Amino acid sequence: MLRSRTTHPRLLAAAVLSFVFAFSASPAHAVSKEIVELQTQVQQLLDMVQRLQSTLDSRFGVVQHLAEQTADDANRMTATVNTLQQKLNTQNDALGSKVDTVSGQVQSLNDSVDELKARITKLDKTVADLQAQLQNAQAPPQAQGQSGASGAAQNASSAQAPPLEGTLQAGVRDYSAGRYQVAQGEFQDVVHYYPMDDAAGTAQYYLGEIAYQQKDYATAISAYNAVLEGFSGNHNAPAAQLHKGLALLATNKKDAGVRELKLLIQRHPQSPEAHTAHSKLNALGVKVTAATTR
Repeated sequence: MLRSRTTHPRLLAAAVLSFVFAFSASPAHAVSKEIVELQTQVQQLLDMVQRLQSTLDSRFGVVQHLAEQTADDANRMTATVNTLQQKLNTQNDALGSKVDTVSGQVQSLNDSVDELKARITKLDKTVADLQAQLQNAQAPPQAQGQSGASGAAQNASSAQAPPLEGTLQAGVRDYSAGRYQVAQGEFQDVVHYYPMDDAAGTAQYYLGEIAYQQKDYATAISAYNAVLEGFSGNHNAPAAQLHKGLALLATNKKDAGVRELKLLIQRHPQSPEAHTAHSKLNALGVKVTAATTR
C-alpha cells in the first residue's frame, strides 16, 4: 500500500516535468506571462511532491520499525511462555514424584505395622504357652496326676514331629518334581510343627507357589502375606512380594498389584525381583520415578 502511494507522486512529477520541458522547447517569442506563471506553479508543485515523498518515506520507515519491534516483542513473549510452560511441567513432575514417594512411605509404614502386629500376636501366644507350662509345673501332685494323660498325649504328639530340615528339603524336591500334593503336605507339616522357625516362612512361600501354579490366586496371596507379615527377613520375601503383586494383577486388582510391585522396588531395589517388577510396570504403562527406585 505504501509503495503504491509513493509511486503516484513520482509519476505525477514526471508528467509535470515532461510538460515543462515541452513548453521550454518552444520558440522564445511564444513564451508569455501565463507560461511563466505556469512554470512557477509547476515548480511549487514539484516542491510539494518532494516534501510529500520525504514525508511518506519517513512514515514508511516508522511503520517498518514498529512492525519489526512488534515482531521482536512477539518472539520474546513466545519464548517467555515456553519457559514458563517448561517450569510448570518440571514442577508437576517433581510434585508427582513426591506424591509417589509419600505414598510408598505410607504403604511401607502400614506394612511394618501389620508385621509388628503379627509378631506381637505370636509373642502373646508364646507367653501364654509359657504361662500354661509354668502353671502346670507349679500345680499340686494331684492335679499333675489328673493331667498326666493329657501331658503324655502332648509328649507323644511332640515325639511324632518330623525332622525340620529333612521335611523342608523333601518338600522342595517334590515341588521341583511337580508333585504338588505331596509337597503341600510336607510344607504344611513344617508350618504346623515349627511355626516360629524361619523354615516356616520358606514353607509358606512354597505353599503360595503351589497355589499360584494352580491359579488359586486367593490362596497364594494368603500364603505370600504370611511370609511378608511373619517372616519379612526370609530370603524368599522379595519373590513372595513379586508373586503377590502378579497374583493381584491376575485377579484384575491392578491398583493393588501396582502398589505391591512399587513397594517391592522400594524395599529391595537391588534384587532381581525388583528388576522384574520394574519391567512389568513399564509394560503396564506405569511410570516408576527415581524416588521410587531408590
